[in-house]
Amino acid sequence: MIRTGWMLALLLLAWPLQGAAQMAGHGMGLHHGAGGAGHDEVNMPGLRGLDATPEESAELAVMFRNFDKIERRVDNLPDGIRTVTFSDDPEVMQVLVSHVAGMIARVEEGRDPQVFIQSPTLDIFFARRDEIETEIEVTQEGIVVVQTSHAPEIVAALQVHAAEVSDMADRGMAAVHEMMMRRAGN
Repeated sequence: MIRTGWMLALLLLAWPLQGAAQMAGHGMGLHHGAGGAGHDEVNMPGLRGLDATPEESAELAVMFRNFDKIERRVDNLPDGIRTVTFSDDPEVMQVLVSHVAGMIARVEEGRDPQVFIQSPTLDIFFARRDEIETEIEVTQEGIVVVQTSHAPEIVAALQVHAAEVSDMADRGMAAVHEMMMRRAGN
């Protein structure tokens, strides 16, 4: 009887951690979000992070809810990327500018937000931030970001991440769900 109670207590303590691990892409994939019944796209808990502010998570929600209002172009450069991101919706555009500027500042400061749905592609940016040169400018064209590096593995990661962001801008949460399922091996 004591053994069963101990096991039940252990399971009850571990159960919330299983959900957090799955949202981070580290779960077994058996019960994927919302108790195995789907995804919570109203509250979007996967947009929270271990070091993300509520405002940053809210910005992500605005972008995902309005992905169809976002236009994006990426040019792969020999040593990095040039991206242009734009929205005709002033609120969405303001959020885009805030998010991009905030994430670039976080990388420069080495402050990984560890958002649960975050791509592991970002890990190298935080680990080797001193090897990335970034220019950011808001123009009539949109928010223009040029990021370059002399390290081939960082250049590759910049290009992969730019493609991931473009996929999210094209397809919203569907792109994230697919990326998470691939990482989980499902």
